[in-house]
Amino acid sequence: MPPLFEPQLLTRLGQARKILIAGAGGGFDVYAGLPLALALRAAGREVHLANLSFSHLYGLDSDIWLESEVAEIRPDTRSAEPYFPERTLARWLRLHGMPDTVWAFGSVGVQPLRAAYRALCAHLGIDAIVLVDGGTDILMCGDEAGLGTPEEDMASLAAVAGMPEIPVRLVSCLGFGVDAYHGVNHSLVLENLAALDRAGGYLGAFSLSRDSREGTLYLDAVEHARAAFPEHPSIVQGSVAAALRGEFGDVRFTERTKGAALFVNPLMTLYFSVTVEALAARNRYLDRIERTHLMRQISTVIEEFRDTLPQQRPPRMFPH
Repeated sequence: MPPLFEPQLLTRLGQARKILIAGAGGGFDVYAGLPLALALRAAGREVHLANLSFSHLYGLDSDIWLESEVAEIRPDTRSAEPYFPERTLARWLRLHGMPDTVWAFGSVGVQPLRAAYRALCAHLGIDAIVLVDGGTDILMCGDEAGLGTPEEDMASLAAVAGMPEIPVRLVSCLGFGVDAYHGVNHSLVLENLAALDRAGGYLGAFSLSRDSREGTLYLDAVEHARAAFPEHPSIVQGSVAAALRGEFGDVRFTERTKGAALFVNPLMTLYFSVTVEALAARNRYLDRIERTHLMRQISTVIEEFRDTLPQQRPPRMFPH
């Protein structure tokens, strides 16, 4: 039985010594894993950071590639593309005197992505993987009225779900409520978490504190990234940072959200964690994307699956 004051995420990591924390959904998702990485490193664990990349990786120098679809990004990695969250995070890590490699996975289908994960895990000797999602749409099963932006999350989930050789595989989400911007109804997120709890796969929640070392450094990293990409700041990480500062409601920090309402709230600072096995078992179409090689194939599979549903699961109505 886990101790009351110890997050089950940490309990499940147990004796794992080499942990890969990987952004599941691309973009700035890896930033959602930064506080976890900082805390685990402070506890003596060896932690490596990775991210499914939205950047164009194929023009990078040949010597940074470990294998096909996985590249070692350092602060000085050369790229003609200005939008490069992995390199930006690597530069922030160097500024703070921390290990400054961030591994980048190509935005590809399940088969090549799993091969890339396997190559990286073998290279680093990984014995635990934590997929991190900025937001909570990775928790969608596929039959909900709104799925958010599922393709990259599902590619990562399916890839890691097919790696039983890694003894500990977890998913942790930061940013509850932000996916309303992409049409997710969060009563369905809670319903899914309850179902995962019944299946033994929900590991509870814990809060990122602004006054903690990890919270303070997270805010600094998000601000560093915003300064690097003033025209394209992360909506997800900006929302979480706003919530961490105690802001509430339709907080306006970028023109990217013009015309849409945000719901910044204190629950955005909570990490909700589940096991990969339980989450994958509940997904309605994960087996259908198993043989994919391209991200657009995953999009097609999801669209075709949605067309077969007699009706999409609506949010449950609660009495006043």
